[in-house]
Amino acid sequence: MSNSSSPPRSSAYLHALSQAIEKKLQRALANSSQRRNLLQELFADVALEVDDRARDIIISRDDVISPAQDGSGGQLCFYDVLADYYVRIPESGKPILDLIVQLWSQSFASHIFALLFHKWLFEAQLDNSEVLLRYSSALVQGATNVFWIDIQTNTRRFQSLFRYLLEEVALEQARLNRIPVQAQRDMYLLLSRFILFYNSDDKLESFLKECPVFPNAFLVGGSADIFVIELADQLQKLKVEPVLLHYLLKIKVLQGMELRMTTSTRLKTCLYSFTSPGGPMYPTRAVRHAAWDALDFLFPVGQYPRHLISLFFRLLYPWYWPSSCWNFIKSCIEAVFYYLLRLILSIWDKLARPKRS
Repeated sequence: MSNSSSPPRSSAYLHALSQAIEKKLQRALANSSQRRNLLQELFADVALEVDDRARDIIISRDDVISPAQDGSGGQLCFYDVLADYYVRIPESGKPILDLIVQLWSQSFASHIFALLFHKWLFEAQLDNSEVLLRYSSALVQGATNVFWIDIQTNTRRFQSLFRYLLEEVALEQARLNRIPVQAQRDMYLLLSRFILFYNSDDKLESFLKECPVFPNAFLVGGSADIFVIELADQLQKLKVEPVLLHYLLKIKVLQGMELRMTTSTRLKTCLYSFTSPGGPMYPTRAVRHAAWDALDFLFPVGQYPRHLISLFFRLLYPWYWPSSCWNFIKSCIEAVFYYLLRLILSIWDKLARPKRS
């Protein structure tokens, strides 16, 4: 779109936002003692949800590309509209990009780059392979960091970024081929770790078909093996109980997937590590039960011997006996209660029905 002498209200608003971002980056570059705090504040600003007043300004005009509502509860953040804006008007983002490059080594610099320029990177014509690799690596690093922020807070604030990288990049060969092969592999590994968290398991089959060629594929296996290995490693890093329960529920999508024996054993060992109390994982009771459910669902062969072996090892730790007995008694009482309740309701239903003549 050509720049007019009197830009519309929405474009003027986004231009003002860009100038404010540029000024804060300049302050961070000039003030080494406050650099980290300033970059952290800027990251928080661009990650904020757009308020009602700003939303009316930004999306009320046809000349602004509105981000797709991607199932994140209609949440629209500033980085969504700015990322679109820098694709449409690259000259507005160039001063910001130059300042970020000068701050590459600083905390939150890659976060900001990933949020603001993840779309620009796949639309701009960059001929310098070294620069392209640097930008691609920064994108993967920044996206990894912001996705982990969602993990730690059990939110989906950066879901639109993930959806773009998955649906518009990983599943679109033309865009994916714009970045170097090494960056493509790093992108695939990144998306493998978070695809279940962002509820994109419906795209899993297509995602596995677009797996780039890995040099160690002969030793590791195919796309499914690489995906499961990354997923197992991700599970062992999770410490937030609701997120871990979410993964253990979603992981059932792996049923029927053809895996190498080493990969299958690795996944089985990972799930089994969450079934016992104490170290090294220290799972809660809810996590233990979810892990057992996932393990029995994915590997039904041998589930009874596994439970017997687990029970035997539980007997070796008498300090767990009281809690185990109490939970067993409570489960029995709940089962009897719900059985009697269903029985009473069934009898009541029969008595309440009018007798046939």
